[in-house]
Amino acid sequence: KMLGRVLCTVLFIEVFQSLAEASQGHISVVLLGATGDLAKKYLWQGLFQLYMDQVSSGHSFTFHGAALTALEPGQRLMFDVLKDLSCPPDEAPNRCAVLKDQFLKLSQYHQLKTAENYTALNREIETLLHQEGLEEAGRIFYFSVPPFAYTEIARHINSSCRPPAGAWLRVVLEKPFGHDLQSAQQLAAELTGFFREEEMYRVDHYLGKQAVAHILPFRDQNRQFLDPIWNRHHVERVEIVLKETVDAKGRTSFYEQYGVIRDVLQNHLTEALMFLIMELPANVSRAEEVLQHKLQSFQSLWGLEKNSAVLGQYQAYASQVREELQEAQDYVSTTPTFAGVLIRSDSLRWEGVPFLLTSGKALDERVGYARVLFKNRAYCTQSETLRDAGHSQCKAKQIIFYFGHGALDTPAVLVSRNLFRPVMPKDTWKEARAQSDVHIFGQPLSDYYVYSPVKEREAYSVLISNIYHGRKDFFITTENLLASWAFWTPLLDSISHQPLRLYPGGVENQHLLDFEMVSGGLAFTVAKPVELLNPSRQMPSDYRAIQSKYRQSPLVSAWSEDLIAQLASDIEKTASRSVARAGQFHLALSGGSSPVILFQRLARHHYAFPWKHTHIWLVDERCVPLTDTESNFFSLHSHLLQSVRVPYFNIHPMPVHLNQRLCVEEDRGPELYAKDITALVANASFDLVLLGVGTDGHTASLFPHSENGLEGAPTVVLTESPVKPHQRMSLSLPLINKARQVFVLVLGKGKHDIATLLSRAGHEPRKWPISGVSPSSGQLVWYMDYEALLG
Repeated sequence: KMLGRVLCTVLFIEVFQSLAEASQGHISVVLLGATGDLAKKYLWQGLFQLYMDQVSSGHSFTFHGAALTALEPGQRLMFDVLKDLSCPPDEAPNRCAVLKDQFLKLSQYHQLKTAENYTALNREIETLLHQEGLEEAGRIFYFSVPPFAYTEIARHINSSCRPPAGAWLRVVLEKPFGHDLQSAQQLAAELTGFFREEEMYRVDHYLGKQAVAHILPFRDQNRQFLDPIWNRHHVERVEIVLKETVDAKGRTSFYEQYGVIRDVLQNHLTEALMFLIMELPANVSRAEEVLQHKLQSFQSLWGLEKNSAVLGQYQAYASQVREELQEAQDYVSTTPTFAGVLIRSDSLRWEGVPFLLTSGKALDERVGYARVLFKNRAYCTQSETLRDAGHSQCKAKQIIFYFGHGALDTPAVLVSRNLFRPVMPKDTWKEARAQSDVHIFGQPLSDYYVYSPVKEREAYSVLISNIYHGRKDFFITTENLLASWAFWTPLLDSISHQPLRLYPGGVENQHLLDFEMVSGGLAFTVAKPVELLNPSRQMPSDYRAIQSKYRQSPLVSAWSEDLIAQLASDIEKTASRSVARAGQFHLALSGGSSPVILFQRLARHHYAFPWKHTHIWLVDERCVPLTDTESNFFSLHSHLLQSVRVPYFNIHPMPVHLNQRLCVEEDRGPELYAKDITALVANASFDLVLLGVGTDGHTASLFPHSENGLEGAPTVVLTESPVKPHQRMSLSLPLINKARQVFVLVLGKGKHDIATLLSRAGHEPRKWPISGVSPSSGQLVWYMDYEALLG
């Protein structure tokens, strides 16, 4: 055994010597997890492909497989994998044999378990380079290990395995990159402590799929055709789909933690979506521009709601979980194995266009694609049988980026012949011959211009090549990763109690998983009773009576989502009555986090709302510029105003920013706002004021023991908050009490203690300002969810 190790080292050095003189620099590739499944299936083959492609580039290479396994068994396992490496079909057999032999000689196994192991690896790399007189170009560390091991490995690399100054370091990380926004932030913070952003390459292997990787180049090379039609005026909808026939058997321990949304939609399908909707940079080859435009696209997406998704679970999944995880027979899994999600953007280009992301296991076929379906305004008078069918303007117009498998069983780009003949790079894509028996979305292949890769490449081979070339735009930056999790986490949090539709799997699913867009969200089309996989939620009525009054005023209570729907509906009814009575509706809105979901509900579901006759006022404002994310107006604008048609001159932000300074008494901002209210609002009586409640009993920006605004004249005041930003502007309590109606919204368990305290408190506005809300001639209504009311 010892002789074998010595012989391996001798051969290792021999092949070095043949390359040393021509080398422009040496690259050491370290594959951590070298004997794992991913390494066996894809990574060693990808590294061999890199070597074949770059053997004449001037760089020399060594490949270091590493794992926790001891040296001799680990070496045996690794070389069993290497012996099975293959060359592409177009590679000459003799050259293939030589290259494979060289690759094996350049590959070594190391046990990397302790700090000393990493120090020894570094010393070995440095010794070999010194002996051969080679300059070091850089090192690649590929983490094919679970994320819980990242931090320790990163610490060892940073402390004892970094290349010398002048050579680069590239650290490759495999998903999952966290479970939600908080865990992703934590993992990112830990890694940032060891590596710079430009050193980290987070892999999403879908970015290596040839059809996905070609979306941006396709858009760039076909600007002349796409510029007029790549927008909301011409695109009907976009579908991004990954269907699998396999189930989760054997992977339920992973799947129970992640489910289909985390496994596929949050990463693979979202990345494809970004390539489709992002604004094209001037140069699509500049990684920095591409990544910046992707980030801007995330910022244009509407927040996801519970009704943005339909969820399912194949019937055998629960029993597989119980068997593999040794759970009790009554164990119920609420993990979705199927999801359809509706995404919308508020960008000028895509406003109103639905983006449907769909994935699932145990479905009828294995296929992946991104499909852009265009609106068809044509009416064709002559019968289809008597016309040139391939160019008929009445047939569907679409562009399809076909990821693979399915009817074509190859990556492809398809463009309807009645759209345009696309420009495609002839060195990498070839026009495919039409197969008469193949249909895509109900149309024969002859209806499309079809292009497939000249040379098919496995996704990991593409990505490993991009790592070698330093192409960061094929990888996920920290900023983009956190933007994606920030987008998806609210939906993931909201669906934990959402019922899942059971489906049998495969072709037997029939229409069970078909869904449609309804009321701004999604719903299954088949009205089959949904089988609930989670135990029915205990309703408050099961354990406590719900009173209809709170502090002697009407109380509306429900789960938060239903409560918001009711509140939005009641606001719309109030608005309609006010417009019918007086021709206008004056609505004063509070800031804070609670109203955000209400604003979103009003924007997306209340198309009959009389916005044209509505005046929007602020109950309170923080003394920051209106463009600051801390501003109440900024939040109101982001979540409501930019989505509805309120006349510009009917929007009344508080004047906190005057003469290039914030809330200075001499600028008389409160007085100006009070004058506007007096001039426009009859009797200074708002039709409706929406308030919230703080955990200290404050409302608007009127805090306990405030010097201003709790009594006296009905006016606008400057106040001080105990938390930053301290300075505020607020309607006074007497002005709020002149309103025709006041609605108070209270949400969440965090408000339970103050809600309980207020239920027993009297009229003590200096102690609890909200207790002073008592409209003199109007009505007060409390909207409180069950968590705030009952804890």
